[in-house]
Amino acid sequence: MEISKKTFVREYTRAIWDGTAAIFAGAGTSRESGFVNWKELLRPMSEEIKLDIEKENDYLAVAQYYKDASRSRGAINQSIMDCFSNGVTENEKVEILARLPISTYWTTNYDELIEDALKRNNRKVDVKMDSDQLAMVRPDRDAVVYKMHGDVNHAARAVLTKEDYMFYEKNRPLFRTLLKSDLLTKHFLFVGFSFNDPNIDFIMGQISTFLGENTGTHYWLTTKAQREEGETEEEYRYNLRKQEMKSNELAYYGIKTVYTDTYKEVTEVLRDIERAVKLNNVFISGSADCYGSWTKEAAELLAEKIAAELVKENFRVVSGFGIGIGSSVINGALREIYASKYKHTGKYLTLRPFPQGIKDEAERKATFTKYRTDMIAETGIAIFLFGNKKDSADPEKIINADGCMEEYQIAKKNGNIIIPIGSTGYAAEEILKEIEGDMTSYSYLKKYMGTLKTEKDIDKLVSVIMEIVKEQRS
Repeated sequence: MEISKKTFVREYTRAIWDGTAAIFAGAGTSRESGFVNWKELLRPMSEEIKLDIEKENDYLAVAQYYKDASRSRGAINQSIMDCFSNGVTENEKVEILARLPISTYWTTNYDELIEDALKRNNRKVDVKMDSDQLAMVRPDRDAVVYKMHGDVNHAARAVLTKEDYMFYEKNRPLFRTLLKSDLLTKHFLFVGFSFNDPNIDFIMGQISTFLGENTGTHYWLTTKAQREEGETEEEYRYNLRKQEMKSNELAYYGIKTVYTDTYKEVTEVLRDIERAVKLNNVFISGSADCYGSWTKEAAELLAEKIAAELVKENFRVVSGFGIGIGSSVINGALREIYASKYKHTGKYLTLRPFPQGIKDEAERKATFTKYRTDMIAETGIAIFLFGNKKDSADPEKIINADGCMEEYQIAKKNGNIIIPIGSTGYAAEEILKEIEGDMTSYSYLKKYMGTLKTEKDIDKLVSVIMEIVKEQRS
């Protein structure tokens, strides 16, 4: 069954938000980093036993023939080490997969790209490559990577030959059981995967036998068959039809096919998913030592209502606990969470108070900048209100908050949807005026600028803000 990229992004983003998404990464995800696929790994071995790899479809058999001919697995182990231990180039696909808020990753790859990318993104990873590791849980882990065919650092135990598959259940008990469990309870994205693996066929067949048409929903993101150089029209049409038949077969297992026209477009679709996920996270920036033409009570009510409505519509509120505003944001979010979200606080509210007690000014500034950058990087929308503070040189004087302005610059660089409530004055007003001078980059605000600039009716402001954010998520 084929579905559109837009439908896929919407459905899979929902699964990520619900915490039911998982990734299954095949050899195609490692290609950009310079790693070989199964075919290229076996090419030297096939040549040595005088077989033409271009004429072979059963790569398991080729690996088995080579082992049988050499009467040793040593050369296979060395080949795996040689091919998957070299330096790698940057791989945006893997980086995006590692940044997504997903905790379950499965792969048939021997390389360490996924776990290394997770570590670079400050995520504590628990790698499982042998059955005896399944019973152990790494404390405070953020993600689990199941390497069901082994790892480059343990090449002697890697799954590659037909014999390895025959004895898979004996040598790696529970891996298939665990994968079946995940396939029943999660929504998988298969990426860089060809579905030529006997293990996956076996597992999907068992699930289908047990559940019939009541299987879960999964997705196969792949490039549509292209006409290769030197390929006849008849050969191209044959390959295209074969791919369509594979898609029909996968539909029987609950796997929807998402086609891209080019290999590069796979990365673009993953970017769309990441952006859609971020659009669920709304950063509220603001501070107030003074409320200007607003009363303190009205300002707090505005912040509370914005936060409450965002939570009500299933957005996650992210706050740095700005002075005079932060507590109201938290109150509004918590009130709605406890009223309608089964107390799932972590899902709907992320509170990031700034570090205190840093006396060195340069260190403090650098720390706050990094803190703001990391916090905003998780979000796709940024709302600005008020934004002022007392002048350190003259406490009687109120000035625009430089921290709020820095958050605006970071959000702009991050590509966030920016919503300044200019009617609250101060930094928010300054941001709105800057946006007015460049409306081509903020076309989504065009019909709302008048309201954001002058409106002080709280309900009208909240209504407009919610209209903007829901438009971006649709």
